Amino acid sequence: MPRLPPLNALKAFEAAARHGGFIGASDELHVTWGAVSRHVKLLEDHLGVALFVRQPQGVRLTAAGCQLLPVLTDAFAQIARETERLSHNAAELRVICPPGTSIRWLLPRLDTFQTAHPEYRLKLTTDFYTDSGFDPYDADIGFSVSNWPNRASDLEVLTLFPSLLTPACAPGYAHDKALTSPSDLSRCDVLHESRAHEDWAAWANAFAPNGLDPKSGQVFPNIDIATKAAVMGLGVVMADLVLCREELDSGALVTPFPDLVCQSPLGGICILGGRENWSTPKVEAFKSWAYKSAEPDRAAARAILDALGAEAPLDRQD
Repeated sequence: MPRLPPLNALKAFEAAARHGGFIGASDELHVTWGAVSRHVKLLEDHLGVALFVRQPQGVRLTAAGCQLLPVLTDAFAQIARETERLSHNAAELRVICPPGTSIRWLLPRLDTFQTAHPEYRLKLTTDFYTDSGFDPYDADIGFSVSNWPNRASDLEVLTLFPSLLTPACAPGYAHDKALTSPSDLSRCDVLHESRAHEDWAAWANAFAPNGLDPKSGQVFPNIDIATKAAVMGLGVVMADLVLCREELDSGALVTPFPDLVCQSPLGGICILGGRENWSTPKVEAFKSWAYKSAEPDRAAARAILDALGAEAPLDRQD
């Protein structure tokens, strides 16, 4: 690789050429005009060619100086743009989180992160894809690596809390349907948070293998809408005991079979991210905040699991 001229000499020449003299360059660079002159002379000696014609009334560029100036101006401008972009990216934390989890877990807590870390600008979205295609993010709050196309082997995962599932419905709906056994759900309107039906399929396989079609019922875009439909008395939703805690604690929803709880087949709620950004200061700050924020949810889930007892496995049959 060719030996480059000293950077300070290049900066001194570029500034002097733009200002038409050493005095303007000295003001911009906060050095004496004599220092600017010496740096320019150093550059000329390095190149073996004169860049300025020095005259009593000032200096003017030589042909070589006119040739070099636009190259340096463009190079310094490109360096400035790129360093500004890198600095901007280092301060921008890009997080993706599904709508239901955003509404029910992340957003109610997010102000505490922004208060604790005002140095980061958090950009939250619910969709990996933009009009220009896949948009990479620093952290994903979700169940699995399926949202990171072709990158499963390049991911780090931090589990925040387990996802525990049991059917829930409005009290009046439970009374009207006389729900005393999982087989009674075959007479109910089943509400789904996605077309995949994984949650109902897992619960039915564990507790009602012959009395419930897990693919029947209404499909909604996310758990928030499905839960609100259940509160309205439209059917039975597969409630996440953390994400649906507000409705369960208030009595807007009841669990007909509180001892029949299974873990989500998709695993717990996690933070996932690419290894190249996993240990950056902004992602470390977000992971630490999220894990601490989820401590009560982990404790509540652990208490539920302990209450079920080791002698009563989660996958017992009805």
